Amino acid sequence: MKFKFKLLYQQMLLFFTMIVCFLAIVGVSLFHLTKENVYQDAWTRMEGYAQSIRNNALQLTTNDQGETQITLNAQELRDSEMILKNNDVHFTIYTGPDQVLYPQYGFKSTISKNDWKELQSGKILKRRDDLAGKGRLFKDHHGEHPKMMPKQRMTDIFMPCFDVNGQLVAVISVASAVSNIHNDFRKVQQNLTFALMICTILGFIISYLIARYITKRIRKMQAATRQVAEGNFDVQIEHGNQDELDELAIDFNQMAASLKASSEEIQRQEQRRKEFFANAAHEMRTPLTTINGLLEGMKYNAIPENKVGESIDLMSNETKRLIRLVNDNLDYERIRSGSMQLNLTKFSATETLNKIMRQLTPKADEANDHFEMQTQEDIPVCADYDRFTQIFYNIIQNAIQFTTDGTITVAVKRREKQAGTEIKVSDTGIGMSQEQLDNIWERYYKADQSRARTKGESGLGLAIVHQLIQQHKGKIKVTSTEGEGTTFTLFFPDQKIATAKKK
Repeated sequence: MKFKFKLLYQQMLLFFTMIVCFLAIVGVSLFHLTKENVYQDAWTRMEGYAQSIRNNALQLTTNDQGETQITLNAQELRDSEMILKNNDVHFTIYTGPDQVLYPQYGFKSTISKNDWKELQSGKILKRRDDLAGKGRLFKDHHGEHPKMMPKQRMTDIFMPCFDVNGQLVAVISVASAVSNIHNDFRKVQQNLTFALMICTILGFIISYLIARYITKRIRKMQAATRQVAEGNFDVQIEHGNQDELDELAIDFNQMAASLKASSEEIQRQEQRRKEFFANAAHEMRTPLTTINGLLEGMKYNAIPENKVGESIDLMSNETKRLIRLVNDNLDYERIRSGSMQLNLTKFSATETLNKIMRQLTPKADEANDHFEMQTQEDIPVCADYDRFTQIFYNIIQNAIQFTTDGTITVAVKRREKQAGTEIKVSDTGIGMSQEQLDNIWERYYKADQSRARTKGESGLGLAIVHQLIQQHKGKIKVTSTEGEGTTFTLFFPDQKIATAKKK
């Protein structure tokens, strides 16, 4: 089984590694800088010691011949030597590269000719780490006998002393054991190491908290994902619009909302499917039951002779109703699947609409309705002639069905800016509620069931109209007020469809 290295530990290791690398770089830099500062402080102190010896124990006088003579203040020298000895600091006074003026015994080292030249130019020499030959002589201030000191590493400075004429007459050397400086550096190093250890511990804690914060947000997304997988599409993740994880949360919320909408649409489509089969079965069962009952009556001579003709007419009407229902379903499926090809042509919309109204005049007379064509001029439209006729036959027939003792008005106009033809069909019928308006394009939906049964309508007419308008790349809008009437507004673009047809 493979070992799973959790994201929490991965993130923590990453952050901790970055923090340790940063602390290592800072630590090395601080150690180096601290060491340099310790040496600079030591040289500054030794320079101060040399300046004090120069001012208090060294006197320069000029004789009659103009020569500079050096006079030493023995008491000051002994006092300075005693004070500096306690700090393991020693000094030497030179009058030449190989000539030591003071002390007779003590820490001595020669000055090279090149260093002497630099001292003559007024430069103070500083040496970091100098190891004298076999040992250095040291004379204790309590006795006269010198003793040999063991070899040790020293750091020292050389300060030049000039007379009034600017001539180098003496050099004061102040030396301190390197071990003293290293002791000072070690103390600082210990403090820095302790501080870095604390920073490392804090870095570990901070990296853990950061990693935990990130993985906690990821776990929330993981839990939300599981809920979505289980079918709960209402889950939403809180976010603050701050980083990529917040953007991921936003995308997740959008995905959940989209899945919820899709799930609701699937449920709605399933409900429609069930309703469709129920309605289709009902629509077909009614005429079949009627036909079957009449045939049974005629078979057993249950229908009087004077009613046989009427029964045959009724069976003929029910048969036509079944044929119309089947044809409407076939047309709807062909249109919806896109298998129906449009034969786009340019013809007179005004003339075609007048022809449709003449065909439907007998039905309008039955309802005591009358037509009104508001457009007298000949206005062209770009559409499939047969489907155009089917569209407005259904719309005008629908207006007749829901209008009694009213007026059905048809108006045609060109929309040059939109490059198309607009046609309005208005009636003064019973109108529709908002709920009815929201469902009129559904198959088998009937705004008024009683009227639909009376007229023998299947409820597919407006569904076919809607699909045909979409096939024409057109638009349809319906406005209605209960008790006042309904208006259908259809727009047929011409240039766009004409171009599509050419392709």
